[in-house]
Amino acid sequence: MDDFLTAQFFFSIANRIRWAVQIEFTRYLIAAAGVTILYGLINRWIEHRRIQRNKASLADRWREFRRSFEAILVFSLVNLLTFAMLQAGWLPIAEGAPVVGVLIAQVVAMVIMHDTWFYWMHRALHLKALFRRAHATHHVSRTPTSWAAYSFAPIEAVFESIYVPAMFILIANVAPMQPWAIFIFLGHQIARNVIGHSGFELAWPGFTRSPLTGWLTTTTHHDLHHTEGRYNFGLYFTWWDRMMGTEHPKYHERFEAVVGRGRAQDVVVA
Repeated sequence: MDDFLTAQFFFSIANRIRWAVQIEFTRYLIAAAGVTILYGLINRWIEHRRIQRNKASLADRWREFRRSFEAILVFSLVNLLTFAMLQAGWLPIAEGAPVVGVLIAQVVAMVIMHDTWFYWMHRALHLKALFRRAHATHHVSRTPTSWAAYSFAPIEAVFESIYVPAMFILIANVAPMQPWAIFIFLGHQIARNVIGHSGFELAWPGFTRSPLTGWLTTTTHHDLHHTEGRYNFGLYFTWWDRMMGTEHPKYHERFEAVVGRGRAQDVVVA
């Protein structure tokens, strides 16, 4: 009987890992491939919005895809913490129809918490003691593509994913997690990630200086981080970079230089 229960336990763990890999990989593939295909279809209309003159090679994209898949395997192992919390009853999940007010509040809370975690974790990864082992893999993509969204070394993959179970349990202690809130948050996270690495700036002129939109990061914002490294650590918002003095001093100029080009103009290096 004990052997049967042990075998059942390990089968459950293996099944959970398989399911997590499938879900994470599907999200990544739909987002990265979707943006790649869409931008390919409309390339004639957006080529002048390419941020860098350089273009990533097929080998670059394959490296980013391979590294992203390796990171997804790590994400799936970390995901076991969420599974364990569910099994232990530490992570209550709301049943029935979603409560719209709670759903919106949870999505907003998760996005803000994630952005804060990412900014400070990201800055820590740029410390000399951590950069080479944990973050250099991501910065091999000097001209990133959407496939670089999860192109992390295993150590960074742990840092990138460990916030999820921690965040879930914090929010669930206030109100049971709304399943749709989790779905929307995860969809928003991967969409912003692949667009931020896409290499094309599709925002409109004045976007970065407007009080209505200037607090949102752009593709140029993150592309500058890949080319220069010392600035623009934020994920969704520019708040932390502005408060901490880590926003690129020529961010607005670089952004306007890209979005101000005519379709016939040459692409200039960011």
